[in-house]
Amino acid sequence: MQTVFSTVLPDVPAAAVIWLALLALAAIAVAALIVRPTRFRSVFGERISEAARPSSIDLAEQSREQARERRRYADEVAVAASRATVTAERSRTEWLAAQDEAEEAWRVCQAAEEDVRRLAAAAALPLPRTARTPAEYADRERWLHRAALDAQWRKEITVQQLSDILGGRGWDPSRHPVEQELLLRRLVRDNLRARQHAASEREQAAWRAAETAAAAARSLREEAFAALHPVAEPQAALSIVGFAGPEHTRELPTGEITRELAPVARGRAAVAAY
Repeated sequence: MQTVFSTVLPDVPAAAVIWLALLALAAIAVAALIVRPTRFRSVFGERISEAARPSSIDLAEQSREQARERRRYADEVAVAASRATVTAERSRTEWLAAQDEAEEAWRVCQAAEEDVRRLAAAAALPLPRTARTPAEYADRERWLHRAALDAQWRKEITVQQLSDILGGRGWDPSRHPVEQELLLRRLVRDNLRARQHAASEREQAAWRAAETAAAAARSLREEAFAALHPVAEPQAALSIVGFAGPEHTRELPTGEITRELAPVARGRAAVAAY
């Protein structure tokens, strides 16, 4: 035991001094953190952020990779935009054809309406008297059948309506030809009016489809442009201005920070601007 004590006891004062020195350093550090916490926090935070921040090589590689991704995405969107443009052109052609069809149907319907007014005025006059004989009735029936066949050949009446006229279903062949023609022209007018209404609905549907296709083509072209020319973030611009200092700041013209968009046509004119 005396040998052990003689070996250990001489080192106790040195160890005690070392521990006291370590405790003093720890106390000083704790006191500094308590008195000036923000200074040490900012220093440590800057060092940690610098260590975590990527290097310039990594930033350049990331920038090149982002540029390649934007180019690839812009190419895909450009292909979709070209296809949408073709679709818009086809839709516009179909709309113009439907518009011509609707205008022609309206013109024919107006002509039929004029014929009905003219025949109604003629039927209001006293009808010429004819002998009521079987031969007269046969002539009236032949005239009605011939007029109905001509109307069906011109596609003014349907096959079912022609069958009703020839079969005498709802038609009296013994009536005067003026009255028969007035009834027949009214039937033709009603048919043409229904066709004109259907053609107008088709024209409206084709116009809406052309509008939608043109808007889709414009949207895809704008998206492709935005992919190739990304807009700078506002925070980045503010940080650059703050770094330069107030003595280096200047008010930029509006044309340097924004780009003017092309005006978008509205109404039916937008169909032509695909």
